[in-house]
Amino acid sequence: MDGTNTKQAIKDYILGEFLPGENPALLTDSTPLITGGVLDSLAILKLVAFLQDRFGIEVEPHETAVEYMDTLPAITDLVRSKLA
Repeated sequence: MDGTNTKQAIKDYILGEFLPGENPALLTDSTPLITGGVLDSLAILKLVAFLQDRFGIEVEPHETAVEYMDTLPAITDLVRSKLA
């Protein structure tokens, strides 16, 4: 799976699960997910479960921090680093 598809799968999940009914164009690469209040601690756990199931990766506890989960590119980079 290439990076574009990876990012789109993550974006689609976030839109469907945490931003239902929102304009998809509002979720951009620079949208702050944690610091902007889109993802709280429970949402991060759900996102991690999705990432692990969808991509067959293991997300470590420290990788749920803001620097790994605050933007679509950060989450995509985390997934890509696990798939490499």
